[in-house]
Amino acid sequence: MRLLPHPYSVGDRKAGYRYQISILQAEFSLTQVLDRPVTGRVFFEEVIRENLDRGRPSQVQWIFDRRISRRTPGKFRTRVITDGVIPSLHVDYKNTRIKQYHKEGRALRTETTLHNTRDFGIGKLLKNLPALRQVGFRANRRLLDVQKISHDCWIGEDAFDRVVRPIEIEGQRASALRFGDARVQALFAVLVVFSLPLRGFNNRELRVLLAPLLGLDPAHYPIGRMTYDLRRLRLHGILERIPHSHRYQLTPDGLRIALFFSRTYARLLRPKLAEIMPQPPPMATSLRAAFDRLNSEIDSCCEDQKLAA
Repeated sequence: MRLLPHPYSVGDRKAGYRYQISILQAEFSLTQVLDRPVTGRVFFEEVIRENLDRGRPSQVQWIFDRRISRRTPGKFRTRVITDGVIPSLHVDYKNTRIKQYHKEGRALRTETTLHNTRDFGIGKLLKNLPALRQVGFRANRRLLDVQKISHDCWIGEDAFDRVVRPIEIEGQRASALRFGDARVQALFAVLVVFSLPLRGFNNRELRVLLAPLLGLDPAHYPIGRMTYDLRRLRLHGILERIPHSHRYQLTPDGLRIALFFSRTYARLLRPKLAEIMPQPPPMATSLRAAFDRLNSEIDSCCEDQKLAA
């Protein structure tokens, strides 16, 4: 600052007039270097496919911990941009952008760039840099945490049985959360959306997203039914109540269970079961061909052993 030319006179400087440095743009990035780069590229391609909806207002607000309404100005979107053969994922929130890409074929790079500090109610003076740093790195880590768990959401047999069977905790009973039940699947799909907020969610916020998945009007969805579901999710260890409030948050195990149930059912059970069903015309897929070969081998084995019907 001593080297910069000052437009202020000596008298002005003695009176306390000085330059103030402001922040026009700030970038905060995290880089995970991968020990198996090829696997990393496959992982990132899956990340792109599974996160195309992260830019929706209902989800991006959780990444940045900012409430978004219809009156909130700005663009909220997800874009996939390809530069040659290197794709990148972009999530926009007002004047802020998260960019994620596979860096130099060996690392996953996540960058949050803030172009206007006012988007987060923070001033532009240099003294606000620590607060901006907290916003940027939190956004990076929330996005990465959900992506990581979504690719490693396996649960053990005991955990699965604990969810799909009725449970009793200190005299309180809760019905089972059955795997193929439409209402249970809708609950878990909505809970995944609420995996990012720090302040949790309440009965009304969950009801607004759950009702459309069940083909119901949120304005007429019974509060008591939602309270019943929140209670059994809590007793099954999926949710926990935030102390001194009526808000809830997902437990670490609850997030894994919600991801496992919703993604296994939507991406594996339903589509793959349809491929192997005998209704014509059969779908020409590798799974269908393998299942037909297995069925044929079982029939041959039964004939050899004189077990044919």
